[in-house]
Amino acid sequence: MPKKRGYHHGNLRQALVEAALGLIEAKGPTGFTLSEAAKQAGVTPAAVYRHFEGRSDLIAEAARQGYEIFADVMQYAFDSGQPSALAAFEATGRAYLAFARKYPGHYISMFESGISVNRTPELAAASARARAVMERAATELSEHIPQDKRPPAAMFSAHIWAMSHGVVELFARNSPGSQSPFPPEDLLESGIGVYLRGLGLIAPDS
Repeated sequence: MPKKRGYHHGNLRQALVEAALGLIEAKGPTGFTLSEAAKQAGVTPAAVYRHFEGRSDLIAEAARQGYEIFADVMQYAFDSGQPSALAAFEATGRAYLAFARKYPGHYISMFESGISVNRTPELAAASARARAVMERAATELSEHIPQDKRPPAAMFSAHIWAMSHGVVELFARNSPGSQSPFPPEDLLESGIGVYLRGLGLIAPDS
């Protein structure tokens, strides 16, 4: 029987989250039960309810932690790309792919579980922090566009977020029957390039 990490180390809540992340990665967000998560954490099913009301609450906590990591990854990428606004913006797109690969359980909890980011104030705040990094990158990149022609930063960043998400879902997570002849990073970079040229943010021949 697995060691009862929660009781021995006083962190049962986190042990359950880590167990859920492994199960989510292996079986999907609806493919496991709370009993399985409890078994993985080395505790009885009844112990789970001391911390979570049900599976959705457990997944929501996994998503919240994922957004916190995601925001840190995006912020680091943005800072590393400075002082060029373009380099910083492109770095956030690449960071999206890197996060999806390194933290698949978190990624699935965040984007494929059906859990609303507004389920809890803490989850909403973590999600907003991640979005704010991309919006800041979009704002800085589009500062030289006349204000009356400048797209809203939230819309601008949402387009890139959607593009990044599409590349991840179709080509970066081994989706059956959807292998691309190009690396996902190249697909995303070229897609961002087309988008930015359309906005006049980079020269057509750059």
